[in-house]
Order: sequence, then C-alpha cells, then structure tokens
Amino acid sequence: MNKTIFITGATSGFGKAIAEKFAAENWNCIITGRRKNKLDKLATTLSSNHNIKVLPLVFDVSKKDEVFAAIDTLKTEWRNIDVLVNNAGLAAGRDLFDKAILDDFDAMIDTNVKGLLYVSKAMLPLMIEKGKGHFINIGSTAGKEVYKEGNVYCASKFAVNAISQAQRMDLLQHKIKVTCINPGAAETEFSLVRFKGDEEKAKAVYAGYKPLFAEDIANTIFYCANLPEHVCINDLVITSLAQANSFYTYKEE
Repeated sequence: MNKTIFITGATSGFGKAIAEKFAAENWNCIITGRRKNKLDKLATTLSSNHNIKVLPLVFDVSKKDEVFAAIDTLKTEWRNIDVLVNNAGLAAGRDLFDKAILDDFDAMIDTNVKGLLYVSKAMLPLMIEKGKGHFINIGSTAGKEVYKEGNVYCASKFAVNAISQAQRMDLLQHKIKVTCINPGAAETEFSLVRFKGDEEKAKAVYAGYKPLFAEDIANTIFYCANLPEHVCINDLVITSLAQANSFYTYKEE
C-alpha cells in the first residue's frame, strides 16, 4: 500500500518540489494551497506522470475554520496520513523595525506560526488514531540567529523552532516523530513574495553565489521521512556551501 503525505503550501517552491519528489517515489499526496488553478494543475500532473492518487485541498492555513473543515471532513481513504509537512510560510518585507508595516507582521505570524499550529492540531487526531506519524516543520536559518531587518520573520521562525521542540516532547507518547528542517537561502518565489513583486531586489538576494534550490530541500525531506521507525532527525540546518549562517554569505565579485 502506498504511503500518504500531506503538504501545505504546495503550489510553488519547496511545497511543489516536495510533492513532485514523493509522487515520483509512489507516495499518494494531499496537496494544499490558496491558488486553486495552480493546485489543480499540479494534481493533474502528479497523478498522470506517476500513477498515484492526489487530493488537492484549497484553503488558507491562517484561517482556523478553513483548516479544520478541510481536515476533519477528509474521506476515509485519505485519513491514513503518514507524514505532514508544515511548509506554508512567507516573509513579508525586509525593513528596519521602526519602518516595518504592521500588516506584514500579521501576515507572517498568521501564516508561519498560527498556520502551523492549526494544521498540526487538526492532523493530530488522525495520527494518534493511527498510532504513529511524522510532523516535518519547515523552519529557517532565520530561526537560529536574527539578522538585520529580519525582526518578525526571524521571530516567526524562532517560534517554529520552539514549537517543534515542544511537539517532539509532548508527542513522544503517541509515537509521532517531529523534524524541523531549517533551510538557508534557496532560490524560489520566496524573495519575490518578500519584496512584493520587485524582481530586481529578489534576484539580488541570490547574486554572486549558488544558493539552494527547492529540489535540495525535497530530497532532504524524503530522506528524513524514510528512515527506520526508531530513527528521527530532530533538527537539521541546511545551507548552500556559500552560506555560513543566517547573516553571512560569501559572494564572489
């Protein structure tokens, strides 16, 4: 029987690459996101290319009622979930604290922190009933050290790190693994979203070095999800060779 993975934020970036990797390895996929057209297109591609089952669910992780409605009403054939990847997240703006926009603060906290909490809580009854499971939370190097103009984005990823540690302790009794993956700079839509469509600023983030790519994270997550049942990678920081930590990257002239 094929295993099943549930991925939030699957319409682009890490989420899409994770879905493509697991589908290629014969996992059934529940993919979620806010953009129905992209989600449906990905679902069609995955199912036709890999002959696996795909369920697209359109909801916003920051909307508690939408999250619980989507997960609580899953049909029986989709309730046997092996891995949850809490991937949905964003950075909004990169400004000094005194110049930052409150709406950006709200967007990051609502998605990166509350969204992860809502999906995790909604998923728990299914994994507790199953007697095992695996939460894979996408953190960041920004959750390890704060960098200038990172303020609330960093705070949200510090929260992901803390929540992951707490889940790991609290859910041991249910045999649920918790892994926190902390990527460094990766060339996806991330910076384009952060800079609100400014392509020049987004490209500058990755100039002068080779960053990570979404496929690198997908491959790492696949490895973590396929270890023996008694083995759990608790916390993993992954960067490109050029990056030392959240704030230092060696860029060639």
